[in-house]
Amino acid sequence: MGPMLFLLCLQLTIGSIITDEDRTRLTSLANEFLREQPVTIVAFPARRSAGGIHDYFSEGDYWWPDSTNPDGPYVRRDGLTNPDNFEAHRLALKRFGIRVSTLVAAYRLTGDQKYARHALRHLNAWFVDPATRMNPTLLYAQAINGRVTGRGIGIIDTIHLIEVARAIGALMQHGAISDSEAGPVVEWFRDYLSWLTTHQYGRDEREARNNHGTWWVAQVASFATLTGDTALLDSSRQRFREILLPTQIKADGTFPLELERTRPYAYSLFNLEGMAVICRLLSSGKEDLWNFTLSDGRSIRRAFIYLAPMVRDKSKWPYPKDVTYFDQLPVRQMAWLFAGAAYGDSSLLALWQTLNPVQRSDEIIRTFAIRQPLLWFD
Repeated sequence: MGPMLFLLCLQLTIGSIITDEDRTRLTSLANEFLREQPVTIVAFPARRSAGGIHDYFSEGDYWWPDSTNPDGPYVRRDGLTNPDNFEAHRLALKRFGIRVSTLVAAYRLTGDQKYARHALRHLNAWFVDPATRMNPTLLYAQAINGRVTGRGIGIIDTIHLIEVARAIGALMQHGAISDSEAGPVVEWFRDYLSWLTTHQYGRDEREARNNHGTWWVAQVASFATLTGDTALLDSSRQRFREILLPTQIKADGTFPLELERTRPYAYSLFNLEGMAVICRLLSSGKEDLWNFTLSDGRSIRRAFIYLAPMVRDKSKWPYPKDVTYFDQLPVRQMAWLFAGAAYGDSSLLALWQTLNPVQRSDEIIRTFAIRQPLLWFD
């Protein structure tokens, strides 16, 4: 059975992939979220931000005060997150992403409109209401005290909007929100997509040769799918084929730039997840990115073959352990479900089912942005 035919079959039987425990967890969370009000970034003024109350602000994770110059610019300590950095907007964005994706997945599971309507309240608060909305730019993300007011790499903070865009598409597809309700929300994504692809920060992030470049393409692919921007979808496919694969994957399936980090295991899995999202969004009957292979044999499939044994048994990881959070990995990343479907590989589907779907650590959730199978499979 070919990969595309297998995928069609899996779409018809996704209910067998989601266990009763998964369904109970989903509806329990969604019911909890029904009792919560939307909270956007305007609830958390950022005194160190160079922007205004509607501008998203975050600070570079691995930047710390200089012990030799306490009043001077911060210095970098890779892999070690400074707990005193401003986190409120990032936490609010993650909270938003989790709630919208959960509510819409619960709607897809049950057909109950109450979940869709409450998701729309969150969407309106973040993207439409003039009093609470977030500006569709990231001018002040990943700032560094004493150095810069924002950076292109801050764009990775909005990976939590990838599944939000997917949820909006599901609401539109199934008639759970009207065109007039969807229009202003989609327009926000159209504006953000324009900023991502034209501002210097966006261009800087696009050119990153590690997971940042991967997740830029994943975001553009997601938001362009929602807005129907076929030109950007085509250019994203081209970038995957001509830039991401040639510059990021070695013949053995490793990601060398991720292995240079102090958290090589986490970043290897994170980069694989981003590439899987790209392949899931952009593959079609005409262009199968899952099986696209460079002239020297390199492909995304090589990365899955390489990493799968070390996800099944982390003790086989041949490189240094991550300096932090190594004990909390792996998690139930959707890459394994996506790849199992694309390749018709039941072992990858089984691997996905064995992984822990519940994460408590904010640091793990920061790189765990794709959660709900019901938003990705019919």
